[in-house]
Amino acid sequence: MVKLCRWLEVSPSGFYAWAKREASQRYHKDQTLLKRIAQIFHWSGGRYGSPRVYRVLQSEGIRVSRKRVERLMREAGLRGRVTRVTRRQPGLKRFKAQGRNILRQVTAPTGIDQVWVGDVTYLKLNGRWQYLATVMDYYSRRILGWSLSETRTTALTESAMGYALRKRKPKPGLIFHTDRGIEYMGGEFQKLLRTHAIRHSVNRPGKCTDNARMESFFHSLKAELIRGSIFVSLKDLRQALSTYINKFYNVVRLHSGLGYISPVKYELRSTT
Repeated sequence: MVKLCRWLEVSPSGFYAWAKREASQRYHKDQTLLKRIAQIFHWSGGRYGSPRVYRVLQSEGIRVSRKRVERLMREAGLRGRVTRVTRRQPGLKRFKAQGRNILRQVTAPTGIDQVWVGDVTYLKLNGRWQYLATVMDYYSRRILGWSLSETRTTALTESAMGYALRKRKPKPGLIFHTDRGIEYMGGEFQKLLRTHAIRHSVNRPGKCTDNARMESFFHSLKAELIRGSIFVSLKDLRQALSTYINKFYNVVRLHSGLGYISPVKYELRSTT
């Protein structure tokens, strides 16, 4: 024992005095409390961790801090069951395998109506979400069609795409790139693409940056129009969107990616 005390750097007399000393009142209280904690723990079948044990003690009128319960359970090795929940996702592999990112396999467009991109974003109006679907020409960044609705459905994206098709009438073989949302992957929308001989390109799973130009547009829209503005009605929001997209973004706004000219001017320059 003398060697052990020397190794611990304590005096033998101090060690024996400590060994004969009675346990503190705090220690006795901890042991009493731990006994009740263990009863609750085993009553729950070992399912309760410290938060639930603490709640039971509170309901019994036992005044104790949550940290104290955590410490006593940790020291006693009482740990509630922690189960990792896994959710089955039927068809997930098939969904990920569906479609491919054609944009990564072709050269950059050299003119308009070779590649279009589309996406949907959220806009809040009087505490309720509205959904904005847009179609953009990848080459010129011009917004060709847009649609606003209270529901995010295939009808929303079909409306935006239909407007763009009537406006531009692209030749067969156009590439249209989107994310993997059901409003684009659904049967009705796919039928619309096939009718117009449009090739559908989609983001790689988990790669939202594959559609960076649409994301950039939504960022500009929210920063320059939505943020800080108050729209009284859906009509006001529609009018604001129309003015921003059709009169400012497409016609006036200087785009750094286009050499600081507007999409309309960029298209005119490329066709002359």
